[in-house]
This record gives sequence, C-alpha cells and structure tokens, in this order.
Amino acid sequence: MIRTILAVIAGMLVAMASMHLFELASVRVHPFASTVDPRDPAALAAHVATAPFAAMALVVAGWVAGAFAGGLVAALIGRRHRRGAALVIGGLIVASVIAVSMMFTHPLWMTLAGLLLPLPASWLGAFLISKPERATA
Repeated sequence: MIRTILAVIAGMLVAMASMHLFELASVRVHPFASTVDPRDPAALAAHVATAPFAAMALVVAGWVAGAFAGGLVAALIGRRHRRGAALVIGGLIVASVIAVSMMFTHPLWMTLAGLLLPLPASWLGAFLISKPERATA
C-alpha cells in the first residue's frame, strides 16, 4: 500500500513537471505583455481569453503528456496496483482541469479534451508497463 501511495506521488510529480514544460512552450507561442503580472488572476484570465489555438493546444498536449508520463511512472513504481496508481494520476489531472476551467474561461474543445483524454493517456502508460513480454520465434 505504501509503495502504491509513493507511486502516485512520484507519478504526479512527473505529470506536473511534464505539464509545466508544455505550459512554458505555450507561453513562448503567446507571451505575456510586459505590463501583465501573471500572478494576477484577472490578467491571467484576459491572457487566456486572447490566446491563439496553438498556445491552447500545447496546454492540452501537456495535460495528455503529463497523464501519460505520470501514469507510466506510477505503474513502474506501484507493482501490485499498476493500473490503479496510473488511473489516479489521470483522475487528478481531470480534477485539475475542472478546477482551472472554473477559474478561467476556456474554449469548449479544450475543456472537453481535458476531461476526456487524461484518463485514457494514463491507462495507456500503465498498459505499456504491464504488458507481458512476448516470446519471439
């Protein structure tokens, strides 16, 4: 049980790092104006509202890549509950998408992708780890 909890913690750290890298790339596509304070919620909401598709797609790609990488790591570490640990990562990312969508208005496609894609991505990470080796003839 402790190993599974550690697997989820490690997987979530990897997921957050992956998502952060994609968000940094998104800011490179759509940088903040020099007068904008990114810590100000109103300024951040205005920035998100004017972001181009490429910047938003990078954020969604970060959610999916984070779920995959985090699920993969959680499955590697959590021996007995590989799939469960990985799916917890996907579920936590879906919960964070819900929270962020409540704070800032996002396009509908982005919210739907954030709700639908992280769980299958984290499951895929676990699937790739738990897939038995096949003998080659």
